[in-house]
Amino acid sequence: MENQIEKKTWQTTAKEYGVITGSILVMVVGIYFFKFPNNFSFGGISGFASVVSGVTNWSATEFTNIVNMLLLLLGFFFLGKDFGFKTVYATLVMTVALELMESFCPMEHPLTNDPLLELVFAIFLPAVGSAVLFNIGASSGGTDIIAMILKKYTSFHIGTMLLFVDMAAVILAFFVFGPETGLFSSLGLLAKSLMIDQVIENMNRCKCFTIICDNSDPICDFIIRELHRSATVYEAKGAFSHHQKQVILTTMKSAQAVKLRNYIKKTEPGAFIQITNSSEIIGKGFLTWS
Repeated sequence: MENQIEKKTWQTTAKEYGVITGSILVMVVGIYFFKFPNNFSFGGISGFASVVSGVTNWSATEFTNIVNMLLLLLGFFFLGKDFGFKTVYATLVMTVALELMESFCPMEHPLTNDPLLELVFAIFLPAVGSAVLFNIGASSGGTDIIAMILKKYTSFHIGTMLLFVDMAAVILAFFVFGPETGLFSSLGLLAKSLMIDQVIENMNRCKCFTIICDNSDPICDFIIRELHRSATVYEAKGAFSHHQKQVILTTMKSAQAVKLRNYIKKTEPGAFIQITNSSEIIGKGFLTWS
């Protein structure tokens, strides 16, 4: 039993760090191939890197990696043991990936001549990567480290502070690269925030069933044995007919919901089913308290 628990823990940890690695690589592709070549200046350290590369001889990759390493040191100094290993790992993966990209795929100009198309990918790829990281309780480092330090030592509203940092990079883009790039960067800042929220919500979306039927046993048996979920059953009475009914409450992922709906249609066609969406379910089998 103990070996099984250890094996499960090891597999869970390996899967988690695999997800972190994949998410960071997705972010790096969006940043290096679409954000840096177009000088889009939104989104934390990489946003400032675009501005700095426009007024100095530093490349955006070099600036990003140096600042990320400095922030790691600040994290260790100010946060100590509270500094998450996941953040350290994610920062190192991003640093190495950006260096490899610059060494093997140097970018002297954007991939296409359509800045709006490039902006879409510069927003979408990092937003998806960030959303996956946030969803598993990790981060990509950078300004997230500043947020962790401010949260520990000050009473500042972290979201507001980080928004000011991002806005500062966007405002500088107007002066350094001109109004067109500045406006694209402003649009990117707004769209990225909205997209991260939407991606997280869609990743966690579940279907909540309220099923009113005459016999709950076959439905509950299907939920437990075939879908590997559980349910709550209680007695009820129809307001008009005064017949005794049974009400089943259960929650599951969208793919499982389709199977349950089709099963009920075949076995209990007279059942009343209410299905609602939920983006946050806390409990065994879903999210846990952090």
